[in-house]
Amino acid sequence: MTAKIALKDVHKSFGAKQVLSGVTLDIMPRESMVIIGGSGTGKSITIKSILGLVTPDKGEVWVDDTRADTVRGSRRDALLDKFGMLFQGGALFDSLTVWENVAFRLRRRMSVTDARDLAIVKLRRVGLGPENADLFPAELSGGMQKRVGLARAIADDPEIIFFDEPTTGLDPIMSDVINDLIREVVTEMGATALTITHDMTSVRRIADKVAMLHGGIIQWTGSVSDLETCGDPYVDQFINGRADGPIEALR
Repeated sequence: MTAKIALKDVHKSFGAKQVLSGVTLDIMPRESMVIIGGSGTGKSITIKSILGLVTPDKGEVWVDDTRADTVRGSRRDALLDKFGMLFQGGALFDSLTVWENVAFRLRRRMSVTDARDLAIVKLRRVGLGPENADLFPAELSGGMQKRVGLARAIADDPEIIFFDEPTTGLDPIMSDVINDLIREVVTEMGATALTITHDMTSVRRIADKVAMLHGGIIQWTGSVSDLETCGDPYVDQFINGRADGPIEALR
């Protein structure tokens, strides 16, 4: 089976700081891949490279049969239509109502009435009733805002969904709810998912495969069921939160 997303020897530096030093990773169709690693190891830059927001200095990024790091114009627009994203801080528009946030992309191709109706369907899918549709983000709790962000991410039925630290700032119970929702919607939609997170509970709940990013490269990748016994020293230190080990940044 051909990978849905393929990163091939991707390098990226900013000035003297080398962030990615040869990232190679395949994400298969309908697979939920989670990238773990410490702060500043390049997890977000990896996602930005796939989206074309950052241009690699070297290497290739493929989405299906499209070279994502070099595509331009209308082909780039078509590529971006495949993506949905749940941002770390929610990134909701404060001046728009809940339904307007969810329907932000939908308004390009449908009427206000149809967009609002579909937004309410998506809100129901993440456990929010229509009574929330005309509220503003500031009127919602952090957990509800995260649900709205998830509804927006799935509003246009994307083929690929990115989740950037989806449980940051949430209490353990709401984190569990969000993890379950992510797993459910990805499975139902048949989407390919890529998540970056520090939360090992999230990793164990939503991942099919896990990739450990450190030192600008993928140190290990494998099934989530092999995470505890893989024997990789980087993975072992990270998932157990140990100060001693090859990850000096944790010292």
